[in-house]
Amino acid sequence: MFVMLGIFKRSPQLSALASLIARLAVATLIYPMPFGVTLNAGLFGVAFAVMTIGWILINAMWIYNMTVETGHFAVLRESFGRISADLRIQAIIVAFCFGALIEALAGSGVPIAICSAMLVAIGFDPIRAAVMALVADTAPVAFGALAVPITTLHFVTDQPYATLGAMVGRQCPVIGFFVPFVLVFIVDGLRGLRETGPAAFVCGLAFALAQFFVSNFISPQLADVVAALVSAGAIVALTRVWSPASVMAGPKPRRRRGRTRARLFWPMRHIFS
Repeated sequence: MFVMLGIFKRSPQLSALASLIARLAVATLIYPMPFGVTLNAGLFGVAFAVMTIGWILINAMWIYNMTVETGHFAVLRESFGRISADLRIQAIIVAFCFGALIEALAGSGVPIAICSAMLVAIGFDPIRAAVMALVADTAPVAFGALAVPITTLHFVTDQPYATLGAMVGRQCPVIGFFVPFVLVFIVDGLRGLRETGPAAFVCGLAFALAQFFVSNFISPQLADVVAALVSAGAIVALTRVWSPASVMAGPKPRRRRGRTRARLFWPMRHIFS
């Protein structure tokens, strides 16, 4: 997969097909796995992926487009803007906090698409918006779609579900703590780290502690939900008593709804094409 994508620059579909064929060959020729069982496992994986995309991703897209058409998406975007006028803090709120919440509930690339569109709407160029959405998703993705990766790992390894969730919950918070700093750096470099470092620190610490505590002592399925809400609450509380020395405000061009909706599919074309 990585050779086809990174070296030969082939499409994800062709790369996935090549890796599937290679997997079939390795399973049947190197490990004497019956061909029928191998083919059945491959078809099961294809069906699982199609059902996941059909049930979660398409419905999430539909809900997003509905909110755009009804005007509720603009209301949501303006609500984020009222928390802070600073574009760097808005990037943390949208890409990290809100993105983590969408990842917790939907997964499957939905936060990348929706958060990228929201970031473009508040003034970021599409490339930077997609990069920030991808970076922000590194911390919550292990517990995405109500901890589907943990559930899958449990069935594959037959290890205790709670143990797997707890172990993941001791690693991802370390990454989660640093992600807001990376987002601020992408937006405004070292100046952004100096001026909005307290916001990144509070958000990252709140997310990390909440994700660790919930995954280890409550339920891995709720780890990202609680962490996203706690980190967002921490940002809101901080902005009530603190603001950056200088506010970085980006352009907020008015766009027609159809164009805003089309932006949603900009990063998705690169993912699925």
